[in-house]
Amino acid sequence: MFRRFRAALLAAPLLTLLLSGCSGEPQNQPTVSPEDLTRFTPEPVFYSPLTGVEVADAATATKPVLAAMVENLPYSRPQSGLMDAGVVFEAIAEAGITRFVVLYQEAEPALIGPIRSARQYFIEWMHGFDAALARCGGSKEARQAMESGAYGVDLDEITNSASAYWRESAKEAPHNMYTDYAHLKALLDKRNKITSTFTPWPRQDGAPASNPTATVIDLDISYDEYLNHYEWDAASNTYLRWHGSEPHLDREQGQLHPAVVIGLRVAEWTVNEGDGNRQRITTSGSGSAYIFQNGTVTEATWIKDSSAEMLRFVDAAGADIPLNRGQVWITAVPNENAITWR
Repeated sequence: MFRRFRAALLAAPLLTLLLSGCSGEPQNQPTVSPEDLTRFTPEPVFYSPLTGVEVADAATATKPVLAAMVENLPYSRPQSGLMDAGVVFEAIAEAGITRFVVLYQEAEPALIGPIRSARQYFIEWMHGFDAALARCGGSKEARQAMESGAYGVDLDEITNSASAYWRESAKEAPHNMYTDYAHLKALLDKRNKITSTFTPWPRQDGAPASNPTATVIDLDISYDEYLNHYEWDAASNTYLRWHGSEPHLDREQGQLHPAVVIGLRVAEWTVNEGDGNRQRITTSGSGSAYIFQNGTVTEATWIKDSSAEMLRFVDAAGADIPLNRGQVWITAVPNENAITWR
């Protein structure tokens, strides 16, 4: 449109001269003001690299990614800050008990927690996002990894960030440690962590399938209290999340409902690190995955070439699979456990 407008403006003086003959009479010439040009220049659009959601400006789209370890024992529920997470990784921490590493970019939650200790596989997943990690301790392997500085900015409460955490009286220790975005962002500023560099997942505008084939999902990660159960809501094109028969709630914002649910098949085993039995999960290499969005399922292959590389999801031809904009919830399911849908 702007090219046609500009061409018309340039042609106008010539047309006026031809119509006026050769009298040399001065003619009124059209002019182009800066306001005219602005009206024909589209406004830039910015998207969060983490969620694919449109954000207000370039500054928001380049904010650093912040990760936090959040507990999932039944008496730690309902948690805070889960609804605002752009990406959630869920895996067994020990004895069948699951835990989350939650990632934020554009969101600034007023409360996050309960905060718990890290495990190495959570660190490797979040490392691909060039994220800083909020945690309270960790397994021996995880502590060594974060303290080495090789996996990003460490915001551990125990060693260097006590001022950013507090305990809530309504719950018993150690299940009552909380933080918020403002305190953690202040720590990031002190460390000069002003952005995160990573390759975003390809995103798309989702639309409910006309013939949905995956409206109820069960991911058998461990036992009933941790069973991932989802029911598709066509109106919002999201998956309402449950733990077994109980809705999984964000304490401040209600039932969780990610836009995309991914079941990640992984090799998992137990070792003794010297401070107790710890889980091991394969995070690099490749494996099978199931992507649930729009009321359908796509069988995929997950690929992660190294700890520092992004986890990717590809189809049979090796092409990256676009994910709907919004929250992505990824559950690491042991290879021998069931992933079912109907």
